[in-house]
Amino acid sequence: MLNVPTLWTVFVVNFLALGLIWAYVTRSYPKFAAARFWMASCFVGATGTMAALIRLFVVSPVPLLLGAAGVIAASCLAAMGIQRFYGQPVSWRVMAATGILSLGGVVFFMVAYDHMQLRMLSYSLGQGLPLALSLRLLLSPPEGRASPGARLSGIVIITIIAIFAARAIGNLLGGDFSSVAGGQSHAVMVLGLLFLSMTLNFGFLLMAMDRLRNEVADLALLDDLTGVANRRHLLQRLGEECARSERSSEPFSLLVIDLDGFKTINDTHGHAAGDACLQHFTLMAQTRLRPGDMLARTGGDEFCVVLPSSTLREAAAIARRVLEVCRQDAVNCTGVDIPIAISIGVAQWDRGVGQFPDRLIAHADHALYAAKKNGKNDFAVHDPAPPLMPDPVGPGEALRKFA
Repeated sequence: MLNVPTLWTVFVVNFLALGLIWAYVTRSYPKFAAARFWMASCFVGATGTMAALIRLFVVSPVPLLLGAAGVIAASCLAAMGIQRFYGQPVSWRVMAATGILSLGGVVFFMVAYDHMQLRMLSYSLGQGLPLALSLRLLLSPPEGRASPGARLSGIVIITIIAIFAARAIGNLLGGDFSSVAGGQSHAVMVLGLLFLSMTLNFGFLLMAMDRLRNEVADLALLDDLTGVANRRHLLQRLGEECARSERSSEPFSLLVIDLDGFKTINDTHGHAAGDACLQHFTLMAQTRLRPGDMLARTGGDEFCVVLPSSTLREAAAIARRVLEVCRQDAVNCTGVDIPIAISIGVAQWDRGVGQFPDRLIAHADHALYAAKKNGKNDFAVHDPAPPLMPDPVGPGEALRKFA
């Protein structure tokens, strides 16, 4: 025989333990806002369950009302945590209205008009509706495919709602699955909800772990100073683009950019000023790139730009735009401002590059060297079939044939 008070005591201990886990997560990752809601859900649920247990010693409806309020609030807080996890605005008004209406129904059908079936129906709606509203986010998240933790949480919530529905229907058909009755059917239901509440929080923990793991993976592919892609991310992207071009024969292009005289800036103004120049150049360059283009810092004052589905002519036009924004910024420098000058090498993927990104980088490096040799603050393109006689004009002027 299952002992209902013992099960509810286990419920309290379980919620307190889960609350402590979420409290630790909240302290360790203060920017993870969803953990605060899930922590509050556990502690509020534990408080509500403890209040309900007082009815064993006090003959009054007040403990049951306090317990119902705590459990309904716990469901609302859990749902708000899901909303916050996916970056959605927290529906405070919706959740408050749901909780107040549900609790109001419980009070009315307990005090004003004693009707157990309608009272349990109001209670079930207050528990299940907030969780039902969060199902869409769990099973069809805004970023695309649901994570394993989100799918587990969604399945658990569907099961919990099914239990609430079965309880409400059973009561309407003449059964008594309320805590007042305290029968074995109620004990079995409490045991099931105890297991499901633990599983739901494990699902939330899996969601949190997956989110944190993705954030760490993103940090591993970003440059700490400028926030753009780093060398590892660049090589990964170049490998993907080379493989795609190898299959489709569709070209793409690469810009290799070097800040002119960057060592002098560091030696004269200090490394902090040099870092500020790198950050400023990053912001300027991004204003001249297209959606889908990837700017990466490969080290020191060296940058690369991957230009998907771009010919040499299109890449040259983008290089000119990046160069011009830097020139214009340098003209507008006054006082202690540090002008930024850059040299750019432009290269296009071809069959000779194949699936070897280092070959494309070498081609763009050769063009960059030509731009440096021509006096810097300019750009040049890599010609896969250079003429026998040298071109008397500079690299920048040679690009007129691409205009």
